[in-house]
Amino acid sequence: MKWEGQRQSRNVEDRRAGGGMRVGGRGIGLGTVVIALLASWLFGVNPLAVIGLLGGGETGAPPSAQAPVGTPPPGDRQAAFVATVLADTEDVWHALLRSGGAAYREPTLVLFRDATRSACGVGQAAMGPFYCPADEKVYLDLGFFDTLHRRLGAPGDFAQAYVVAHEVGHHVQHLLGITQKVDAMRGRVGQAQMNALSVRVELQADCFAGVWAHHSQRGKNWLERGDVEEALNAAAQIGDDTLQRRTQGVVVPDSFTHGSGDQRMRWFRRGFDSGSLAQCNTFDAERL
Repeated sequence: MKWEGQRQSRNVEDRRAGGGMRVGGRGIGLGTVVIALLASWLFGVNPLAVIGLLGGGETGAPPSAQAPVGTPPPGDRQAAFVATVLADTEDVWHALLRSGGAAYREPTLVLFRDATRSACGVGQAAMGPFYCPADEKVYLDLGFFDTLHRRLGAPGDFAQAYVVAHEVGHHVQHLLGITQKVDAMRGRVGQAQMNALSVRVELQADCFAGVWAHHSQRGKNWLERGDVEEALNAAAQIGDDTLQRRTQGVVVPDSFTHGSGDQRMRWFRRGFDSGSLAQCNTFDAERL
């Protein structure tokens, strides 16, 4: 991916200075994350909320006692890369939404280390990147890219770009009102149905990432041989079936919240091949 020398977004908030954070006088460790993820899997509880409660903090509280916020330092190659990808998502989504008569509001990308506060609760690095619609920010610990490469078997710069574009896809869903409609279903349907809705939300974000990649390539011609395959491989490696097989040795489809690896690859590819938002309507699709 030929990204050097391209415009970098100014919407990057660097909270990495001074390391992580502590909540309620206690550090947040991996044990808290494991409990949160188990609660999410068994009971459908938002893992961010569980982490906030176990850490002694208040979920949804505004950021406090935070490390100094600034812009990434010069020479930080990884930060420059994600700022470049973010800038291109801004260009693409401004144009796409404008063509449909809507306005695009740019999200902020927060770089953090270990843990940080968000308007959705406490975010922890072990949970991976996430988007918080309450503050319209994407949260990313850059260490996730090393995990993606070394532990999940998904190396490459365009695999990383796909991760950023997927989270920005959730922001687009928020702007289009899709997120709000799905959230309104909580408590009105059973857990299995809620999981199924979550899968459709995530697959649509994958498709939106593909739509971005389609128009990005048309505008910049910056993808190189093997880049698309890197994104597809990343989508496969973070599929629910792949992760469940790796962590618990058994696949439980009813507990899927993001979709299988094949589904994630298929919807990214659909967005990339078509470049059309209309092709990303996972909610009306009979086959995911």
